[in-house]
Amino acid sequence: MSTAPVIIPIDTPTLGDRSYLAHDGTVALVVDPQRDIDRVLALADEAGVRITHVFETHIHNDYLTGGLALAEATGAAYHVNGADEVSYARTPISDGDVVEVSSNLRVRAIATPGHTFTHLSYALESVSDGDAEAVGVFTGGSLLFAATGRPDLLGHEHTHELVHHQFSSAHRLADELPEHTHVLPTHGFGSFCSAGSTGDTTASTIGAEKRQNPALTQDEEQWVADTLAGLDAYPAYYAHMAPGNSTGPSAPDLSTPESADKETLATRIAAGEWVVDLRTRTAFASGHVAGTLNFGIDGQFATYLGWLIPWGTPLTLLGDSPEQVAEAQRQLVRIGIDHLEGAATGSPADWTDAPLGSFERAVFADLAQVRHHRQVAVLDVRRASEYADAHIDGAVNVPLHELLDRVDEVPSGEVWVHCAGGYRASIAASVLAARGVHVVAVDDSFGEGAVPSGLPIAAAA
Repeated sequence: MSTAPVIIPIDTPTLGDRSYLAHDGTVALVVDPQRDIDRVLALADEAGVRITHVFETHIHNDYLTGGLALAEATGAAYHVNGADEVSYARTPISDGDVVEVSSNLRVRAIATPGHTFTHLSYALESVSDGDAEAVGVFTGGSLLFAATGRPDLLGHEHTHELVHHQFSSAHRLADELPEHTHVLPTHGFGSFCSAGSTGDTTASTIGAEKRQNPALTQDEEQWVADTLAGLDAYPAYYAHMAPGNSTGPSAPDLSTPESADKETLATRIAAGEWVVDLRTRTAFASGHVAGTLNFGIDGQFATYLGWLIPWGTPLTLLGDSPEQVAEAQRQLVRIGIDHLEGAATGSPADWTDAPLGSFERAVFADLAQVRHHRQVAVLDVRRASEYADAHIDGAVNVPLHELLDRVDEVPSGEVWVHCAGGYRASIAASVLAARGVHVVAVDDSFGEGAVPSGLPIAAAA
C-alpha cells in the first residue's frame, strides 16, 4: 500500500511564480525550478529524499530556469519537450509519455499548448497495487487559478492561434483528470505571465476550476474575446529569457559583490551607470545619494528593475545590510542579471559626502488640498489599462515602464506622481529626482484614497 506523495510548493513571490518538489519519502521530482537551486537542494535534504527527475512545463519567458543546473548537480534526468529546440542534452518527453519516478510515483505528460506551442502539463500519479490515480497536475502556464497563462508572449503573429490552443488545453485537462486532482500552476501569483487575475487563491482542484475558471465556464468565442481584450504590457526583460533558457543557464554565482566606496559610487553615477538603492521608499525619500534610483527590495524588485533597466547597463546596489544586497542579487540572477559592478551597505552618509537628495511623500488627501492653493502636475505611472479604468481628471499617464523613453512628456514644474499603491510611484519619483524634477511621491492606495479625498475622478464609461 503506497502513501500519497508529498507536494511542496516553492514560492517566488517577487516574480509571481511557484516551483514544486514532490516526493514519496525516498525519491523526488522537481517541476519548473528557479535558477537559485540551493533552495530546492535544501528542501530535498531536509526531507531526506533524492532528486531523480526534473521537468520543465515550457521554455519560460519570465525567468531563467535552474532545471539544467539542478539536473547536473543531482544527476537527475532532465525532461524537456522533445519538440523544443535547445542546445543542451535533455531527456526528450512528449504527449502521453509516462515517467516511472518510483514504484509508487509516476508522471504522465499532457500536451497543453497555448502559453507556448510546445507547452506540457504533467499529471502526478500515485500508484498502488498496479492502479494509478492522478493526485495533482503541474500546469505551468496552462490552467491557472481562475485564469490561464497569457497567449501573446511569442509575438503578436502567434497570439490568435495560441489563445484558441489555450482554451482547448484547459478543456482537455478538465475532461481527462478527476475533479479532486490538485491544480499546481507555475504562474499566476502576481506573474505577468497570467492572462486574467488569479486573485488571492493559493490552492485549487480541477473540480473547482470547472466552476470558477472563465476558460471552462464561458463559450470559446466569448472567452477568447475577453482574454485578448485583457492582455496588457509585460516586462521588457522577457525578451531575453526564452533565448537564455534554450541555451541552458548555468548555476548562478551568488558570491559577495565587490565593495564600492564613495568615490567609486560618484564616478559610476556621473558615468550614467545605474546605482540602485534597495531601501524602503520611506527611507529613500527622506535622504539618498543624488542620482541613485529606488527599487525597494520590499516590492516586486526584480520585475520592475528588469523591466526598466537598459539591458547590459552596469549595476551597483546600495542596501541597509549585506543580507539585503544578497537578497537582491538572488532575485536578479533569476532574470539573468548575473554581474554586479559592486555594492555598498550602511546608510547614505556612508555612500557620499555630498548633500543628500530628498523629496516629499504625501497621500491623495494632501494632493486634493494643495490643488486648492497652487497648480501642480499629476503624473500617473500606472499601466494604460489601469488609467483607462479610472484616473484623476487631468492627470498625465506615462506608464512606469515607458518613463525613461518618455521623460520629456512629464509636465514641467512641481510634479505629484502616483501609482496604485506607492511602490511604482517611488521608482518614478527617483527617476525624476535624479533629473532635477521637483517631485512629490504619493504613497497611498489609489483605490482607497483617491475618491474619498474629493479628487475629480474620470472613470471608464
